[in-house]
Amino acid sequence: MGQKVRPTGFRTGIFADWQSRWYANKADFAELLLEDVKIRKYIKSKFKRSGIARIRIERTRERVSVQIYSAKVGVIIGKKGAEIDKLTKDLEDLVHRHIEVKTIEVGNPMTDPQIVAEDIAEQLEKRAAFRKTLKRTIEQSMEAGAKGIKVQLAGRLGGSEMARCEIAMNGSIPLSTLRAKVEYGFTEANTAQGNIGIKVWINNGDYLATEEASNAPNAQAGKVPQKPARSRKR
Repeated sequence: MGQKVRPTGFRTGIFADWQSRWYANKADFAELLLEDVKIRKYIKSKFKRSGIARIRIERTRERVSVQIYSAKVGVIIGKKGAEIDKLTKDLEDLVHRHIEVKTIEVGNPMTDPQIVAEDIAEQLEKRAAFRKTLKRTIEQSMEAGAKGIKVQLAGRLGGSEMARCEIAMNGSIPLSTLRAKVEYGFTEANTAQGNIGIKVWINNGDYLATEEASNAPNAQAGKVPQKPARSRKR
């Protein structure tokens, strides 16, 4: 991560994948990039505090595929798929293209920094004590399997007259190890005293170790594959 706030910028293209996956020529690039920003902004404003971790966008010549990673998939889908149908129609009216919306459930929400940041924001908006909230959130993330977590709050904490910054940390957050799976989340809590900025960094282990575990044929069974013994011909 070095001196950078957002660790994904340091790893994108090396270990981390791009959030928008498409190709365009120089004439169309700016327009399509602006469309991506509009789509993300609209979804996040419509489903605020719905546990949306990230939004991935893929494009072909005919359609735009929008993948929403969320901890509360049921809220986005709605009753009998009514909400997701309405969202698809609204996005098509917004960008004037054929849109396909997919929802993917986040298996372990407490190890996703964006969901954790929004959870803290929700508690602060309900006038919860910030130190107690910080402590409880860090404990829950570490219990969920995170290797390390760092949380930073900035603003008029506890209703104080002067804005200040509070940082809490547990475990390991490597700053310069590219293979470390350090992820980042940011949001703002709208309190009566003003906005409080919330930044969350979570270390979810090692990119290479995750890839090796997923590629191994006996990874799920927890067995180490053995080489077959060579037979000598006599």
